[in-house]
Amino acid sequence: MNALPRGLIVSCQAAEGEPLYGCDAMHWFARCAVAGGAVGIRALADEIPSIRQEVSVPILGLTKRHEKDSDVYITPNRSDIDRLIALPCEAIAIDATARRRPGGETLEEVVAYARRKAPHIALVADIDTRENAVRAMHMGFDFISTTLRGYTEETKDAQCPDVAFIKQLSGIMHDKLIVEGGIWESEQLESVLCFDPYAVVIGSSITRPTSITARFNEVMHTRKGAIRTA
Repeated sequence: MNALPRGLIVSCQAAEGEPLYGCDAMHWFARCAVAGGAVGIRALADEIPSIRQEVSVPILGLTKRHEKDSDVYITPNRSDIDRLIALPCEAIAIDATARRRPGGETLEEVVAYARRKAPHIALVADIDTRENAVRAMHMGFDFISTTLRGYTEETKDAQCPDVAFIKQLSGIMHDKLIVEGGIWESEQLESVLCFDPYAVVIGSSITRPTSITARFNEVMHTRKGAIRTA
């Protein structure tokens, strides 16, 4: 499945509560990312139509829904698959952790449904642990992404990018591995590229001005000898 090319994929999403959330601005970020060399865009369903008008590179689509009966929020159910299939995206990201899904659906049911309804669309497993990565690989996902490393109870203490974890996965799923999470500096990217992943997804350090500014501001206020505020 070559729906996603090798290279840099930029996640263009605004988090709820940020100034850009709901402003319909992510298509401009996507356009800038592609101009800078991105080979793909990771985006929320709501943003995909406007992004597609600006770029022709493959789009990795997803939904985010928070339900009371589950911690799974990335493309959790078959209804989310239907929504994404109706959009112009070449791949779909699905939470592939072991957590209970909302409504009691299983990961196997969601994957089987997606394969039956849209066999031409690549499926990307957003995982957190080696066990869930292997499980997703055996289920036939086209790609395995480290997206949820550090976001589940089992991995909450992981520091991302988790180079040791990436090294571990690269030995068993080299041609399927997508690395995502915690890449802010070129040195971090270089440490990941040592294991030659299929692709790398970078989001916050490119497309979230609030987070970028906050990181610099933290340095300003914590570094010894920082400029005093008026």
